[in-house]
Amino acid sequence: MKSNPLKGMRDYLPAEQKLRDYVQGRILETYRASGFERISTPMLEDMENLDKSEGGDNLNLIFKVLKRGDKLASAIASGSEKDLSDMGLRYDLTLPLSRYYAANRDKLPTPCKVIQTDRVFRAERPQKGRMREFVQCDIDILGDASCNAEIELIDVTARALLHIGFSDFTVNINDRRILRGMLTSMGFAPDSLDSVCITFDKLDKIGPEGVAKELTEKECPAQAVAALTDFLAKGEFSLATISALCEDKSLGETLQKVISTVESLADGAYKIAYCPSLVRGQGYYTGMVFEVTCPAFSGAVAGGGRYDNMIGKFTGQQVPAVGFSIGFERICGILAEQGFQIPAEKPKLALLYLPEADFGQVLRKAARLREQYTVTVLPQAKKLGKQFGTLESQGFAAAAFADNEDIKPLGNG
Repeated sequence: MKSNPLKGMRDYLPAEQKLRDYVQGRILETYRASGFERISTPMLEDMENLDKSEGGDNLNLIFKVLKRGDKLASAIASGSEKDLSDMGLRYDLTLPLSRYYAANRDKLPTPCKVIQTDRVFRAERPQKGRMREFVQCDIDILGDASCNAEIELIDVTARALLHIGFSDFTVNINDRRILRGMLTSMGFAPDSLDSVCITFDKLDKIGPEGVAKELTEKECPAQAVAALTDFLAKGEFSLATISALCEDKSLGETLQKVISTVESLADGAYKIAYCPSLVRGQGYYTGMVFEVTCPAFSGAVAGGGRYDNMIGKFTGQQVPAVGFSIGFERICGILAEQGFQIPAEKPKLALLYLPEADFGQVLRKAARLREQYTVTVLPQAKKLGKQFGTLESQGFAAAAFADNEDIKPLGNG
């Protein structure tokens, strides 16, 4: 049998799990203090729901679960690959939340402020910062169509990052409707905008020439590609300039209100910036989208946006919704690389006991010592010097003995 975990999945040693628990605890503490409440949903979702979720490229990364028993045999006999699976592992927490709200909306408040911290799965090529099983930490506001929902989510998420210890980060924000309005004004066909936006999202990576080349390869109108190329060459990427190209002028005003309000709330602790090329890959976003970038990691450490049409797929009635997800794995990776130390912890102490000791009394002594220490009860080794060295390497600050009152400081004490 194989002792290693599956590719793209990890076992976590105690010190690693301790950091993960700390980070998740700080995030939850901030979320709950802001009035959000935690829910849980199953890891498995119906394949029809997953297929219709507009998850962009993530739809190609779903772990599908085969049908069972006679249903599997019948599916194999049919020769249709699509019939083999009837459920799959969730690739994010937005679709499960939308289904959950549709099923339980009569028991939930309006607006509904929700926390989800749970595992999700994507069948992608594992690399640094990308695993096949990973944790997301989401907050969502359902039932609020105003931009107050975006402002609150940005504020709470930023405070969670500050609470963990991050400071040098930027919240990048855009509105897909503004981008689509600009592209329409340049001559791109409405039914091609999703594809054009995906290319435009690569502007920072491939530059204006790369964007023009890819749009030409997609057989977009030459006049529209030329108009976009000329616009990019001018470098006039201000919100005022781009929103002026949109038919609905209120979109730019609302986005500016969000930016100005968040800047005031941040009070210099972090930055917020208009990013006209920001799209985000999920197709279900309908309005504002946002990402948090940090110089310590190449890529976003949090992201989200408004998805007003998702819940309506289940209920037939549109419910405004917006969410923000912290990239938990990336945050933990950054902190681990920086040698982050969990603050204000009680020092670790090992309480050593001999075989003949009354174990009940040993545990009572451990309970008393826990007023000052984090106490681990361990059998006393014959070679104390070697045991002390092992304890020191494991981060213990001291060792005490069940049969006397001595406390021996170790190298961490």
